[in-house]
This record gives sequence, structure tokens and C-alpha cells, in this order.
Amino acid sequence: MATRTASNDSNMTVYDFPVGPYPTRVRIAIAEKNLQSKIHYEFVDLYKGEHKKTEFIEQKNFSGTLPVLELADGTLIAECTAITQYLDTLDGAPILTGTTPLEQGVIHMMTKRAEIELLDAISVYFHHGTPGLGPLVEVYQNQEWGFRQRDKAIRGMHYFDKVLQQQSYIAGEKFSMADIAVIGGLVFAAIVKLEVPPECKALLSWYERMKMRDSVAQQPAFAK
Repeated sequence: MATRTASNDSNMTVYDFPVGPYPTRVRIAIAEKNLQSKIHYEFVDLYKGEHKKTEFIEQKNFSGTLPVLELADGTLIAECTAITQYLDTLDGAPILTGTTPLEQGVIHMMTKRAEIELLDAISVYFHHGTPGLGPLVEVYQNQEWGFRQRDKAIRGMHYFDKVLQQQSYIAGEKFSMADIAVIGGLVFAAIVKLEVPPECKALLSWYERMKMRDSVAQQPAFAK
């Protein structure tokens, strides 16, 4: 692992693969919360399997996944939703995970749906239905399962298109963690060349609008 960036006032570290769909979710949250000066990024090379090495699993994240947030006291927080929840409380203005019990419940529900129906389904397709991260990492593949999950992701796209026909954002009328999760899903879709069906006009329009947000546009995953 090699350090990518650091600053003198950083007090948190994110173990990161900059163009990865899951790390991109946390990067967007960091930018939305304007916490860039508090973070430095530690690059973990997924294609070399650095996230699956014993050292990383034992010292950083038992699940062997990215991203991982490490606090100044050494506390480690994995999983995008957990990291975003933590970051959202740092300045007292939780705009990504909701300000009322109802908002919080709906946002967490829609974030989970984004993961199950889209993002994680594409991840399974990537690891099982394509070469994935290569032979150093993909030691077992079930191609049939991968293709089934690809089809599930397409159904998920149609679901979120219907949602966005009724409201401006994934969880209602405010940008939230749920939107970030769907953005991550569509980032992954581009990586595996899984196109959003053209009839999903509301989803496609929403995505173009999301890519214009400063927090999204600045991400390496969207570099031209």
C-alpha cells in the first residue's frame, strides 16, 4: 500500500481505491460534508489483491473490502453506510442520513435497496461474470450466478426509474446517502459496460443531474 495524499491537519485516514464504486460513495460523502481537509487517503491496489492480504484483513478490515475509515485513535469503521453515518454527525448537520426519524428510516431503506438491487448485484456480476480483478483475486467464479445478478441489476434500474418518476431524489425531495449509493451502482455499471436501459429516462436524467454536483464531478471515477 502506498500513500496517495496527506495534509498536516488530517486526522482521519480512508483506505481507498479512487475509481472504485464503493470508495467513490465515501468520497462523495466527504465532499458533500466539506471534510476534505480532515482526510488523507491510503491507496490499496485491488488488482494486486492488497485488500485480501492477511495484513489488511487482520489489521484493517476482516471483510477484506474497501473503503475503511481509520480515526486518529485507531478506531476502524468499514462499510459505506456506517462511514457516511459517522461523517454525517461531525459538524452537527446530518444532511445525508436524514434529520428526522422518518427521513432516516426512508434513507436507510432506500440505501439498502440500492445496494441489494443494484450495486451489490453488479459487484457479483463483476466478480463472477467477467474477469473481475483478475486471477490473483478471483480464485472462484460462478458465471451463471454472475449473469443472474446482472439481470437483477437491470431490474433494479427499472425500479429506481419508477421511483424517480415520482420524486426528485432516491429517498424523497433531498439529496441523501441513498442517492450516493445509486450513483455508486451506476459507476459500477459503467465499469462492466452494463448500460442503463434507454427507456429508464427518469433514472438517466437524474444521473446526468447528479454528475453535475460538485461533490460528484470532482471524483476520479468521473475523470474524462
